[in-house]
Amino acid sequence: MTSGPFGGDLMAGPPPTHLPADPADAELAGGDSPAAVVRRHPESPAAWAAMAAQAQEAGADDVTVYAYARVGYHRSLDQLRRNGWKGHGPVPWEHEPNRGFLRSLALLALAARAIGETAEWERCSTFLRDSSASAADELLG
Repeated sequence: MTSGPFGGDLMAGPPPTHLPADPADAELAGGDSPAAVVRRHPESPAAWAAMAAQAQEAGADDVTVYAYARVGYHRSLDQLRRNGWKGHGPVPWEHEPNRGFLRSLALLALAARAIGETAEWERCSTFLRDSSASAADELLG
């Protein structure tokens, strides 16, 4: 460990970001439809990820899945920044409230690949792995 006059490890990266609890998670777990939850919590990454997953499972066009996942991804960036994230660093899968962001990002990556947007697939899948290797393993296989 390299310490300087300010203490701490100067070679360490940023601390992990832990998002606050998302009220949409409880509603989704309680069986509310993703569309109803999005209407009540349009700022929720978890709700938009659920919309994207539901569309994917129902066989919706990949562009539809992409659109829902992109909204979840952008809502996630807003939340991450409000909670101290500086554009990089770990966002652990193990912290349940982070999963809406990580799912949105994974669904966006997969939908980008499905529509042939290779650069976006690569960017998003790398971003996911950099944020949480365990999430990338779980969600991208």
